[in-house]
Amino acid sequence: MRQFSNLDSIEKIDEFIQSNTLAFIYISRPNCSVCHGLLPQVQHLMVPFPEIKLAHVNAAQVETIAGHFSIFTVPVLLLFVNGKEYLREARIVHMDLFEEKINKIYKNVVGL
Repeated sequence: MRQFSNLDSIEKIDEFIQSNTLAFIYISRPNCSVCHGLLPQVQHLMVPFPEIKLAHVNAAQVETIAGHFSIFTVPVLLLFVNGKEYLREARIVHMDLFEEKINKIYKNVVGL
């Protein structure tokens, strides 16, 4: 399984997005059972995509993230390509469909 970097400020989040061609952010809250159940699945799913840089944001710690990204629920999964949001999934994520979307974007960007 791949590990996520923890980002604890909007500035670090923006820097992470801008400094990585493929930047994935997993946003959760501490008391969210869906968040905790989904995270290991996402970690496992990201193994075949080494070029995607992974980060986690605790929305309880970075409260301004809700307004910054127009987030109304957790978990939220965001994939940025060259600083632009390409994929957004929230709350209930169908992993098969999510993997298909990631794979399609990855192949187009990385050229595999």
